[in-house]
Amino acid sequence: MCRLIRSSSSYLAKHQTSVVPHPPYSPDLAPAEFFLFPKLETTFKGCCFQTIGEIQENVIRELLTITESAFQEAFQQLKKNWEQCIASRGNYFEGDSA
Repeated sequence: MCRLIRSSSSYLAKHQTSVVPHPPYSPDLAPAEFFLFPKLETTFKGCCFQTIGEIQENVIRELLTITESAFQEAFQQLKKNWEQCIASRGNYFEGDSA
């Protein structure tokens, strides 16, 4: 893993790519954590599936029901979360105080 990080860092430096420091893990900055996973958890809470194929089929079916406007709202929320993270200088924040 360390070799991969060094390799990535070298690549970014070589191509003069700016790197914005951020917390190592922040669910507020990961759309899957604040948008997709909660939607799937709500939909499938209490469901039991017999096979991996059955899980995949149901998840794909559910993901295809997400509207374009829902994705747009999720990315607007992501932008808000980024701004809040920047304003807090990368420190942990909870809730919507903005």
